[in-house]
Amino acid sequence: MSARKTVSEVLGPKMTAHLWRNDYRPVLPIAIQQFDISAVLPAVFYMFRFGWRRGQGKMQQSFGQGTGTPAQRRRSVTAQAIARKLSCDSDDRFAGFVGDAEQAVLGDLLLCYCLHNAGYRRGRDKQVQRVVPAHFMASWVDLPESVAHLRHVPEMIVAELANQRKTSYVEAHGDGRRTRFPFGAPIRANVLARPFANGVVQRVGQLADDLAGDGIDETADIGLDQLLMIALAQRLGQAPRKLQGNDRIPNRRPLARTQSRFFGEDMRRYVQAYGDQLPRQALVETLESCFAVGLTALVGSVVESVREWTDAGKVHDSRPAEIFVDCSSGADRKLRACAEQSMEDYLLRASQLPIQFMALRLLDYKARYDRQLKRIVKSRKRLTLDQMRMRPRPDEWLTLLGDLLHGRHQRSEMILAQLDETAEELAEAIEGDHPATADVLRGEDVERNPVWRLAEGLTVLQGTKARTDLHTLIDSALFVDRPNGLGKKRRTQRTFQGRRRSVVLRSIVFTDSVLEYLIHLHLLKSGTASGVKRWFSFDDFIGRIAERYGFLVDTSPVGMTLSNELLQRNRWFLDRRLRDLGLLISVNDAEAMKRLTPRFRPSTSCYELSGA
Repeated sequence: MSARKTVSEVLGPKMTAHLWRNDYRPVLPIAIQQFDISAVLPAVFYMFRFGWRRGQGKMQQSFGQGTGTPAQRRRSVTAQAIARKLSCDSDDRFAGFVGDAEQAVLGDLLLCYCLHNAGYRRGRDKQVQRVVPAHFMASWVDLPESVAHLRHVPEMIVAELANQRKTSYVEAHGDGRRTRFPFGAPIRANVLARPFANGVVQRVGQLADDLAGDGIDETADIGLDQLLMIALAQRLGQAPRKLQGNDRIPNRRPLARTQSRFFGEDMRRYVQAYGDQLPRQALVETLESCFAVGLTALVGSVVESVREWTDAGKVHDSRPAEIFVDCSSGADRKLRACAEQSMEDYLLRASQLPIQFMALRLLDYKARYDRQLKRIVKSRKRLTLDQMRMRPRPDEWLTLLGDLLHGRHQRSEMILAQLDETAEELAEAIEGDHPATADVLRGEDVERNPVWRLAEGLTVLQGTKARTDLHTLIDSALFVDRPNGLGKKRRTQRTFQGRRRSVVLRSIVFTDSVLEYLIHLHLLKSGTASGVKRWFSFDDFIGRIAERYGFLVDTSPVGMTLSNELLQRNRWFLDRRLRDLGLLISVNDAEAMKRLTPRFRPSTSCYELSGA
């Protein structure tokens, strides 16, 4: 805090507030912090249903203790407290759950099907922190407490599925097209929410504004897990209100254009093909794997694209980062070590992202308040700077910032001179407490561009939080150490300069859920054709995931040389696992005659299209 106070005295409170973050939304629309993929879908359902971001609901008011501090009230919302209040309701739905043993059973069912404790801890007396998408009515439960804890991931997913290309915010009937993912429309018309909307009855009048307008057909066949979720939501009485002051959903797309398109395309194709074919719980598992695969590849592609922008100052559509996959899931120590080394190399490249984002925020701030630059841009582009910056894909804005950075714009010299003066002022203010950082700010012999000197100095003053948050973002995208995730993490000891230190190693693995998702997705015919491909070989699959997501199975990543024996062993592990899952069959022993086969057949029916 003392470092921030010093920076605020030099740069001013407004500029410091703009800089003292670790994200940059025009490049990556999600916050660089920890989030939980398993809690994303209920927030997505809410946004598609109502058309705005979720605000405060009645979870604490209905199930927490009314006295104490806010933290104490949050901790009082437990599975045990929820089970006790559900069993006391006037209807006879849970009339038999009145004793301690019965309420313990009800609490266990809630934790099994509907809710997760904070930190995935066990026990009915622990605080519940997230809601599971057992039913569409999970969107009525305001867990996590603030939608901001999901780091704008639901907003990005909604924007990708709505696929509105021109508006700055996602709008109902925004681009005049018809879609299977309508926004602010009856929820059963939405292909993503339809499998979860069993028994939902919605009043047509004032649909977007009626927070209590979603009813349940009591004669519908509803499973036990869905019945629990419905009862929990009905006890709340209504859906949460809109988020006050910032309720609109930004139509932001990541800098990595191709990978962003793949992310939305994969979700749309998979849900349309298998949404009504897979058992609902299996669908939830594979959708979580879908998010893990898409977000991991997306973040990796953004890392490479920002690196290209740093070098050239222009927007490049880079491929995702190439990372070696341990197909043995840690059973083979050599394969595990290679996958961990590949991930370490990726994290080393990504470690420059906080400095690069700081440079972007510096240029962003100076450009937005430069009057002459505003006049120049408006005369040339017929657009204001804010209009350029708020586009779904602000390529022109990022190119302008790149021109300023590399001295190609007529205002570059003035803006860079101002930042040079700012770096000198800041160095003078901190040289007593942070002499090394002051040397960085003044190091013209090492880095002549003041943007990079100031960006590196400010990032150092922020401390280790920027790097730690980047690692937690990557872990969250991988859904690390979860049954439906894409990554594993372990702690071990290593020797540095003769001293043993504890380090955390990460690797990409293919869980069964990830394999099922990838196989079923890429067996679908391309384009608008329905059904699965007649022939999709094992080699085709390995090449496809390497090209589309950067997941390498039998190829060495850049900067690593792996033996052919090791690579063939990795193929063998993947071959065995796909056979065990019933997803691979062989006509004979030839590699080219191994083909993939689905366990579920895609739907051939189409839902009624709705305007969006």
